[in-house]
Formats: sequence, structure tokens, C-alpha cells
Amino acid sequence: MNDLRRRLLPPVGVLQSFVIAARHESVSLAARETGLTQSAVSRQIAQLEEIVGQALFHRAGRRIVLTEAGAAYAEAIGPAIDAIRRATGEAMAKRRDGEFTIATLPSFGMRWLAPRLPQLTSAHPEMVVNMAARSEPFELAASGFDAAIHYGRPDWENVAHDLLFPEESVPVCAPAFLADHDIAGAADLIGCPLLGQSLRQSAWEDWFALNGVTGPVKLSGRFDHFMMLAQAAVSGGGVAMMPRFLVAQELASGALVIPVDRPLQSRLAYYLVYPHDRLGYPRFRLLRDWIVAEAAGMRPGSA
Repeated sequence: MNDLRRRLLPPVGVLQSFVIAARHESVSLAARETGLTQSAVSRQIAQLEEIVGQALFHRAGRRIVLTEAGAAYAEAIGPAIDAIRRATGEAMAKRRDGEFTIATLPSFGMRWLAPRLPQLTSAHPEMVVNMAARSEPFELAASGFDAAIHYGRPDWENVAHDLLFPEESVPVCAPAFLADHDIAGAADLIGCPLLGQSLRQSAWEDWFALNGVTGPVKLSGRFDHFMMLAQAAVSGGGVAMMPRFLVAQELASGALVIPVDRPLQSRLAYYLVYPHDRLGYPRFRLLRDWIVAEAAGMRPGSA
């Protein structure tokens, strides 16, 4: 391919970032949807502007606004990008009939999905289910994944959402920690070392509010992953606010205890998300139906 033809076909990743940024007129939203940093998206847009030889956006402080040329370009290439996604998804589905890859939150995959998968694959040995850890939002259609586990609201664009279950969190600590601290109620935890998860910034404040306790809440440590948080609590580092299902093993073994058993019910939930066309494939439907059925027992009020 000569230089001119190469310049006329910019990298698909660059085009994708431009189309998403054009749709939202926001670099930050494009970064969130693609899973890239804002600076990476900005560099890709600058690269594309250099290729086409003109500005595609006006910069207005932190905002970006499409130029006339940018709007025309986005309108022209947007359908092509969507067509590439659809064609790739169809090709992958045909190539991997019975083999699927799920992107999952690391702790969810470790403690909920992975232990259950052998039940499915032993009953259906023709199926292969792969898992990949993903913590940040990304664009599912362009990722190559067949499905993903999403925590939050049913707000991913252009995908189907199946409710799995909401999150119920409880404070947990090591038995020796509880023995060394006089904890009779929620208010007694204010003076204890409190540990939290980085993406659940308000969990402790919400839990104290639920229990009628007011006052500033200061954390002694934050952890990116729940299993790191759980290990810190097992080691006696303090009281951790944890989703109950993620520490079921530690609670059953006695490695962790609940000093005040007043669960915090989140308004957010776990969802299985996937492209709408996946349900057209019988084996994917089997996988989806099995995951949803397994999750039904985790919902409030279930036996």
C-alpha cells in the first residue's frame, strides 16, 4: 500500500475515538467509552486532524464542538464504523460457535462467576467460556468480548442488560480485631480504622447514615480491588465495607466476622450486558440463561 492510500485509511482505533468524541462532543466521555485516557483520545484526534489537514473540533475550554468539516466527516464514517463492528461480531460468532469470552470485574469473576462455571461446562462440554478481567468501562461492540459483567445502572449504550442482583454490603473485620475493640453498635465504628474500596467512595457514609450516625468519616485506607480490601481486614488492618457475597468464604470459615449486621442495600446492581444480536445464537442464549438463573438466588427475597 502506497503512502497516499495509507493516509486515506487512518487506524480504526483513531476513527473510533473520533466518532465517539463527535457523538458526545466530549473527550472525557469518549475516553470512558473507549477505555482510554483523555490524553490518549486527544492525541488520536490530533493525529486524525493532521491526516485530514484541517480542524475537526473547535476547543472551548474543556468542551469540544464539531467544526463543519468535522460534522460532515463524522456523519460519513460513523455508519462505516458501525458496519465494521457488526461484521466483526458476526464473523466471531460463526468462528467461535460454542466458545465465548466474558469481560468481568476481577472480584466478581474470582468469587462468583469462576466457581460456578464448572457446573455449566460439565453439563455442556462442547462450550468453552473464557474470562478476562476488566475494571473500567469500555465499548463492548469494539472489544471482541461476547458479554461483560457491569456494576452500576443499565446505562451502557447499544447493548442488552440482564439484571443479575443488587449489591448488599456489610462491615467485616477479623475476630481478633473485634475482640480488641468495644463495638456494641454502629456509632462505635467511628473510632475504628475504616477501610474502603476506591470506587465505592460513599459506602461508609451511606452505611453510617442508614444507622443514624452523623459526623465526619475518615478512612484509614482505600484499595482498588475488593479482594485486597478483604485481605487487609483478615490481617487485622481495620473494618472493611464489603459486598457480602464476595466474603462468603471468609465469613463461613470465621476468618472474618460482621461486628454490626445491618446491611447496606445499594441502588446499583450487577448486570450481564451483551450485543443484542447475541441472543440469535442458541449456545450464547444457553450461557446467558444459565448466568441469569444462577444470579436469581442472590436477589433480595430469594430462598
